[in-house]
Amino acid sequence: MDGEGAPFATETYGSQEKWRYRLTEGRVVVREKSEAGGRSSLLGLFKSVFLPQGYPDSVSKDYLQYQFWDTVQAFSSSLSGNLSTQASLRGVGVGNQEATVAAATVTWLLRDGTGMLGRILFAWIKGSKLDCDAKKWRLVADVLNDVAMFMEILAPSFPACFTLIVCIAGVFKSIVGVAGGATRAALTLHQARRDNMADVSAKDGSQETLVNLAGLLVSLVLIPLVTDNPLLTFTLFFFFTVLHLLANYRAVRSVVMETLNETRLSILLHHYLSDDQILSPLEANHREPVFPDFKRRVPIKLGVRLGELVNSPAELQLALKNNRKPYLIGVKDGSVCVCRRQDMPASQEIKAVCQAVCLSTALLPGPAPEGVLKTLCAVGRQGLWEMVSESHKLIENIFPSFLDGLRAHGWQTDRLLLDWDEWRVDWGKKSD
Repeated sequence: MDGEGAPFATETYGSQEKWRYRLTEGRVVVREKSEAGGRSSLLGLFKSVFLPQGYPDSVSKDYLQYQFWDTVQAFSSSLSGNLSTQASLRGVGVGNQEATVAAATVTWLLRDGTGMLGRILFAWIKGSKLDCDAKKWRLVADVLNDVAMFMEILAPSFPACFTLIVCIAGVFKSIVGVAGGATRAALTLHQARRDNMADVSAKDGSQETLVNLAGLLVSLVLIPLVTDNPLLTFTLFFFFTVLHLLANYRAVRSVVMETLNETRLSILLHHYLSDDQILSPLEANHREPVFPDFKRRVPIKLGVRLGELVNSPAELQLALKNNRKPYLIGVKDGSVCVCRRQDMPASQEIKAVCQAVCLSTALLPGPAPEGVLKTLCAVGRQGLWEMVSESHKLIENIFPSFLDGLRAHGWQTDRLLLDWDEWRVDWGKKSD
């Protein structure tokens, strides 16, 4: 210690509080707070209840902006949901003396049953895609949720088709449940920076519960106003839906993911080939489309069976030409197909997808792209396997500096979000 009254220790509580310890009168320890505010304040209590421990250091930088817009969308969705629930109850006969309990129960059971089937089918067909394109599927889920609620509000106007309409809406809502829950988990994993995924998820649940409680209180005022007033119901629903979609769009746009999926990797590679520069995670995420893209593309299939790529020993030799990589790549039936070994490292996965993106771009109809891909297109006139052979040379030249650039700009190259199927192939002698 430096002397009487001199601070001999300091301590911090994340980046929120800082204390200095001093010795006075020989042995008495006095704590002096060096920054205003604290955990005992009302704001500190609110943070400890609704924000993850260690905030903001324990979460990603985009956490606050995303949670703000997520709160807005949850509030508007809660109000829209209450309006659609009122319409559904009116449709099954609540308040109608001629309606029977049995008929209402059958309608509800049919809606729930079709929803359960839809949940199983969607998880089977698209479950493996949700991690790779979490932002896109998050937005799709919310759009489907609004469509389902609109159908429920509209259903009472068509009594003859009421059961069919609410069953279709139930299927949409089941898809929302699968896609929304899975993508929320993927985004929570992105936000948790101290292996605190459970805490981030729990606090997100607390925030959503608070928002739903606020929506419930507002609905207690709105529902009496809209009862037997279809025009006001549709007007309010339209307003809340627009707010919901806008907030969802801003929410997914605010997410800046450092993990590589096929879309972000394609954006990075094309920019690198054209400008010889690597985009930062912020720049690449702003360019990533969050709506389904219906542009014409040459599909890329990762982790296919060997039989989907080569059909004869001669084609296998063509696939191995100029190739000492732990994967095989080729073009079959209008798609770029990639076979991989069991023990392929993450860096080679990135290389395989980069090569597949180059081939996919070169195969697109129309004017040949500029730069190195123009040579690839020219070689392609001699045959698809010649194009594949030339792509091996191209990727060997550009990939080392490209991978170094990714790491230098903060991209994660050891944990990937690439949509590989489960087929693994072992051929000949393994590459060095």
